[in-house]
Amino acid sequence: MSPTIGSARAELSLLAAAGGEAVKWLMVAGANMVEVAALVGDTARATMLAALMGGQSLTASELAFLAHVSRPTASEHLGKLVNARLLAVTQKRRNRYYRIASPLVAGMLEGIKAVAAIEVPPRYQPKSAKDDALRFARTCYDHLAGRLGVAIADAMVNAGYLALSDDGGEVTDAGRHFLENFGVHLAAEPRSRRVYCRPCLDWSERRYHVAGHIGREILRRCFELGWLTRSRDHRAVTITAAGRAGLWEIFGIELESIDPLKIPAE
Repeated sequence: MSPTIGSARAELSLLAAAGGEAVKWLMVAGANMVEVAALVGDTARATMLAALMGGQSLTASELAFLAHVSRPTASEHLGKLVNARLLAVTQKRRNRYYRIASPLVAGMLEGIKAVAAIEVPPRYQPKSAKDDALRFARTCYDHLAGRLGVAIADAMVNAGYLALSDDGGEVTDAGRHFLENFGVHLAAEPRSRRVYCRPCLDWSERRYHVAGHIGREILRRCFELGWLTRSRDHRAVTITAAGRAGLWEIFGIELESIDPLKIPAE
């Protein structure tokens, strides 16, 4: 008997011993997984979710435009995503603004993106300025990703400010001092479910950038200092002149060393 078949039979024996409740739980969990997979697997809904991974809230009309569907079709898709708690919605005057419901949902979507980029055979995709900009610097829900995000993570790890591994992330004592001087709020929000500091596998670089509360705070501070500006149409961010100077002064990052040919124009 092969080890695989033996293992499968052993698992079935354990389930049988546990009784019908365990089997029922597995069936419900499987059905829930199928439901979420079906929702995310639709092309239009996947496009909308990817657009919202920039961390911004968008209207149904904006999401319909990005997904190349009609406004009524977009509303139907969005209703399903809200009912499944993948999206949250806020009413402001005449408009309803949609956003990713939680860091847990964002982590799932980023994980799917990473698996698709790393494990699935690549599809042909023509090069574009938008694609280059996304690979260089982009938002990943509420933290910084792309070459710039990885470069900041590398700089902090090499300086002894962070420890990142497959098991998680940790801020060192020197890192706390550094981040406080940079203007990061180290204290997490009360009752927050957000992980304090964790590595996030970058789908374009296939290496870690910083996520969790610390990753969000680094991105917030970069925007606050005027180092980065957002794009309304996609997740790419542009580095300003102040950002070029600040990244070198604070993190020791020379943009030309990241990729001298693909630095987005200011």
